[in-house]
Amino acid sequence: MAKPTLSLLAAATALLAASLACAQTLPTVSVSGKATEAAPSLAGFGDPPARLPMQTLSLSAERLDDLGISQLSGITKLDASVSDAYNAVGYWSQLKVRGFDLDNRFNLRRDGLPISGETALSLANKAAVEVLKGSSGMQAGTSAPAGLVNLVVKRPLADDATTLALGFIERGTVEASVDHSQRLGANREFGLRVNLAAARLDPTLRNSKGNAHTAALAADWRISPDTLVEAEVEFNRQSQPSQQGFSLLGDRLPDAKRIDPNLNLNNQPWSQPVVFDNTHASLRLQQKLAGDWRAQATLGIQRLRTDDRLAYAFGCSAADGSYYPSSFCPDGSYDMYDFRSENEHRDTTALDVSASGPVQLAGLRHDLTVGGLSSRFKSRFQRQAYNYTGSGNIDGSAVTPAAPELTDENTNRDERSNELYLRDRVALGADTTAWLGLRHTRLHRESVRTDGSRPTDYSQGVTTPWIALSHAIASDWLVYASWGQGVESDVVPNRPRYTNRGQALPAMKSRQTEIGLKTGTQRVEGALTVFDIRRPAWRDVLLPGFEECSAENSCERRIDGHARHRGIEASADLKWSGGGLFASAMRLQARTEGSSDAGLNGLVPPNVPQTTLKAQLRQDLLPGLQAQLGLRHEGKRFATPDNGIPVPAWTLVDAGLRYTQTVGGQTWTWRAAVDNLTNRRAWRESPWQYEHSYLYPLAPRTFRTSLEVLL
Repeated sequence: MAKPTLSLLAAATALLAASLACAQTLPTVSVSGKATEAAPSLAGFGDPPARLPMQTLSLSAERLDDLGISQLSGITKLDASVSDAYNAVGYWSQLKVRGFDLDNRFNLRRDGLPISGETALSLANKAAVEVLKGSSGMQAGTSAPAGLVNLVVKRPLADDATTLALGFIERGTVEASVDHSQRLGANREFGLRVNLAAARLDPTLRNSKGNAHTAALAADWRISPDTLVEAEVEFNRQSQPSQQGFSLLGDRLPDAKRIDPNLNLNNQPWSQPVVFDNTHASLRLQQKLAGDWRAQATLGIQRLRTDDRLAYAFGCSAADGSYYPSSFCPDGSYDMYDFRSENEHRDTTALDVSASGPVQLAGLRHDLTVGGLSSRFKSRFQRQAYNYTGSGNIDGSAVTPAAPELTDENTNRDERSNELYLRDRVALGADTTAWLGLRHTRLHRESVRTDGSRPTDYSQGVTTPWIALSHAIASDWLVYASWGQGVESDVVPNRPRYTNRGQALPAMKSRQTEIGLKTGTQRVEGALTVFDIRRPAWRDVLLPGFEECSAENSCERRIDGHARHRGIEASADLKWSGGGLFASAMRLQARTEGSSDAGLNGLVPPNVPQTTLKAQLRQDLLPGLQAQLGLRHEGKRFATPDNGIPVPAWTLVDAGLRYTQTVGGQTWTWRAAVDNLTNRRAWRESPWQYEHSYLYPLAPRTFRTSLEVLL
């Protein structure tokens, strides 16, 4: 790797050495509270995260509250391997892990069951957000490489508790919530937990006022010491105009210091909010069996309804007849469209049944999990509006007429997936363990336009293995190596331009190799990881005799080359009496390799920072008063696939105070913070979508405050 990578390796090694030193010298820290069971739900093994041969991250609700995170996109503040992938105010969250975009259709879980992330997911009733960093083929039938994100639902607590919260964010956002947990019955065998939250949304971004509401109920019934039944339901709604991104000015990157970060180009008189209506529910049965075996069955449903609307800036038709398909015009003008896709429905139903327990085979102890997952997904759309309304301008002053006519077709989709999986942890010795995973998936997918045209229909079977070996080199230190596969499946669009239209592409298997060093104690957790991910790439290949891929039978979609992401990642979570530090760093070398078009090889994917550093420091100043300081740095990235336009690195600082006091037997927690303390102006991210370059600025300096009362 390059010299900066070696420098980061040295820094990461020093970080872990410091962590070990702290572990040896710091006094014991008493940690209270209900722990989130991150490993069993996300990684599939019952071991603590520090003993797993993979990288996982669990962010508790308390940690999210300290940073004012209420949307999934906010977790990019915390971990160097997680970055933005087109995160606009008022829209659903999109994330990158280790440089790869997570697929919102396949890479999200809710209590371990698949859900669609094409909606605004509420965190009001979530106990934690978990991130699995690495090959996800063992946990998911089909998914983009580099990881999964899992939302852990708040369940009834062992002790009765009620928490009231009220928050304010600069300009006018007001949030309020109630979290109540109670146990009932002669033996407290029944549990209830209610979460209610409401927000008036008025961020610093202009023309984006809205509202959000969440109502959730979770219940459990401990029928006997061996049987537990859990049920929960959640309703949430968000209505808010979304944020239209900026773009390049021809082949020039606009100066972020001259762009008003509060300007929303979605500011037409006819702009309407994006509305997300969501229902989630699940039923879970856990049963202890003979011989330390356990069985579990979980049924989950998700019902989404969306009105997706935007004054959409895309490309530019210049006065001299030139057309800029991937940017705005050099003078800051752009083509504006009235986009409306209303009454979208996305429904997911999933059933997972598994059993786990120990067996003796060939003189070795095996901790086995065997199970099956069956899921169904259905999307139903109506015709949509995508109509030219005139020319806009980057200063937001242009006004165009509405054009809401439904002139374009949409696409309905159906998917059935049946998966069988096996996980095995084999004790090879007192300090050495082998880990095995295998998942076989049979899927069937169909799609058709809303007018009945362009149907596709295909079935496919795929198997994804995973294997790891770990060795405890000391009581609290683990070294491991792993190899695994993930898989993605798609079909060539049924359009006249493709010679292979409507055909299923070969299953695209990604591969990841990872070597890591981990430690985990009550006072310090740390990891140093080197990874190498290879993912095949699809490309539209122009056929001989044609100048562009638009005429009938002019091109073919095929696997051509691969994306290779190699990197080194370091993290440390230090806890000392009166404070702590949570920090991570990553150096990533992401490149295109092996393409038949030599001009593509060696290029860096757009919107992928190559160096990232995140840190959160907390320190008590006085009894009950804690200071908090956050640092975020993301290195240079590129705005276009040809790497012709670099986007500069940026660094910002957040600061806050937290004060906890006891009032009449109640615990009051006051929080006050300033995000982007120095009011740094920069382009936060540069997503490339639909062959177009977008730019999103850093949010300006923002003040927020909240009060939480535990009764």
